[in-house]
Amino acid sequence: MATERHPYDRLKRALDIFIASLALLVLSPVLLGVSVAVALAMGRPVLFRQSRPGRYGALFELRKFRTMHPPGRGRVSDGERLTRFGRWLRLTSLDELPTLWNVLRGDMSLVGPRPLLVQYLDRYTPKQARRHEVRPGVTGLAQVRGRNALSWEEKFAYDVRYVDGRCLWLDLRILLETVVKVARRDGITADGHATAPEFLGTARSLADASRGGTSRDASWRT
Repeated sequence: MATERHPYDRLKRALDIFIASLALLVLSPVLLGVSVAVALAMGRPVLFRQSRPGRYGALFELRKFRTMHPPGRGRVSDGERLTRFGRWLRLTSLDELPTLWNVLRGDMSLVGPRPLLVQYLDRYTPKQARRHEVRPGVTGLAQVRGRNALSWEEKFAYDVRYVDGRCLWLDLRILLETVVKVARRDGITADGHATAPEFLGTARSLADASRGGTSRDASWRT
């Protein structure tokens, strides 16, 4: 799936390293404080870790602060597992801070398509799969254009648009718009879901929508 390197990619990676390093240093007291708060509110482990597909579909371990109880004890759906403190972490996007380590490692970029579940890999259309031509991002074009209020097809269209049009000015604009979106808490959840519906593939998603049906929540959040 390797493609010709984009002229901006080398500068983009240098900026990722610089900004992620600086952010981890400056935000280290916040990271420590949230770690302690998560441990007190939910116990250990403090971090949520899960394999996600990165650039060209290569798997990496995504790290976030944990916001949910593990499945069990009658808690099955995301809405049942999500804690009150975890909901606040998501509203403020503080749960995303550990992904800066993924950026520093080179698993992710500050800006790019969000890393989704491994099982989605064989559900994309060939055009949708182009979202994996770049490193996944902490934020992205789809996140500032509607986040979970968008349909899967709309999200993937924005992802591919970003892949084709990525440049310094677009990244800066997305980062600035992300600050505004986080402050306004826009698009955090899809209607009727604690997070977002599972992506079943474009054909099945459209069929479900035409029937007015819903699928189960996916165990991730964009």
